[in-house]
Amino acid sequence: MPVIGKPAPEFDALTTHGPLKLSDLKGKWVILFSHPADFTPVCTTEFIAFVEISDELAKLNTQLVGLSIDSVHSHLAWVRNVKEKMGVDIHFPIIADLDMKVARSYGMIHPGQSNTSTIRTVFFIDDKGIMRAMLYYPMSNGRSMPEILRLTKALQTSDKHKIATPANWEPGDKVIVPAPQTPEGIEKRLKEGYECKDWYLCFKDL
Repeated sequence: MPVIGKPAPEFDALTTHGPLKLSDLKGKWVILFSHPADFTPVCTTEFIAFVEISDELAKLNTQLVGLSIDSVHSHLAWVRNVKEKMGVDIHFPIIADLDMKVARSYGMIHPGQSNTSTIRTVFFIDDKGIMRAMLYYPMSNGRSMPEILRLTKALQTSDKHKIATPANWEPGDKVIVPAPQTPEGIEKRLKEGYECKDWYLCFKDL
């Protein structure tokens, strides 16, 4: 099972773009997401929505990878159908996971929803292969693409500037300065010119 802050489980899978290992993507951020099945309505809307944010994710050095417990032939037929009927080209790889090996290693199977389909998971893996965040959605409800973009930007901003981000943070908003860890640090913090509500909650502009 994946754990935030630990290496993401390695996989070696067949995809619509050929064989793929997670380690092949080292140096890029990866958003690995699962969907219950090909040729289903909610999943189709989600894949179209993922395509719509894919260019912005690419600018963030982030690779999309989809997955469901379907064959490569099913994936390819669905990709072709979406292009023909909806005019959308799903250009990122989709893992075929008929043996559920990847799904089980990532905890994508939730028996309360289904024993044979993956729920809607989203895993944020950084450029060093470390699991950074995880989102879980039920089979009945599609995901929020603005939140997926927002969280990717927040994680990368935290890494780059060694800061935290407050609730509902968007790029351009103030960020949180890490809280001091010593009594001396508290006194120093209150004199450093940040916008402080108290010693443990201080904001700054980037």
